[in-house]
Amino acid sequence: MDYFLLTGAAFIAGIMNAVAGGGTFITFPMLVFTGVPPIAANASNAVGLFPGNFASAWAYRHDYKNFDGVSFRALAIVGLAGGFTGAVLLLLTPGPTFDAMVPWLILAATLIFIFGPRLAPHLRKYFQIGRTTLLVIQFLVSIYGGYFGGAMGIVMLAVYSLFGQTDLNAMNATKTLMAGFINGIAVIIFVAAGIVWWPETFALLIGATVGGYIGARVARGLNQKYVRMAIIVISVGVTIAFFARAT
Repeated sequence: MDYFLLTGAAFIAGIMNAVAGGGTFITFPMLVFTGVPPIAANASNAVGLFPGNFASAWAYRHDYKNFDGVSFRALAIVGLAGGFTGAVLLLLTPGPTFDAMVPWLILAATLIFIFGPRLAPHLRKYFQIGRTTLLVIQFLVSIYGGYFGGAMGIVMLAVYSLFGQTDLNAMNATKTLMAGFINGIAVIIFVAAGIVWWPETFALLIGATVGGYIGARVARGLNQKYVRMAIIVISVGVTIAFFARAT
């Protein structure tokens, strides 16, 4: 039953990540509540979801465009470096410390998911970042992605918007593939460290890959307003549950 629930959760998460982000709000709590320790759950979640990123990226393959003044190669390099750094920092974090951090990480991700898209247009009126600033912020976001990663895609879309990008499909395509690079390097670190719970992870792999591809294919036909509302309700509930668990 646990594996069935994990596969179903990952399928939904794959669709969510392709359409609006926030898939971690589904799969990470499901791993923890099925008995996986938080650090191992975070690592297993990264391994389980990252093929879904590339499945979505393949579906977005006709929408890729280089940003003016910044090549995708440069973004990929800083993304890989940041993802590596974040993954190593996770391995260096003591289990009880990370367990205590989890509710706050989920709360931060929830707030970013709720308010990030609303703040970005207002910030764009007063701020516009350049090439160097974009790469620095991408590196910092990638560290967060390698360490935890909840709502990472929302942050990347906001950053690309501040850089002056307006083509949502192109931004989504870049965000999706960057998430795949960031999670991919973290996955290598987690697998090498031996902290992945493989039976649970395989359940995630199946669901997330199918859901990620389907989500990217149908993203244009879905009303993202209602999808986001559903994700917000889920994320708030998960946040409350983890704070209750910590007391």
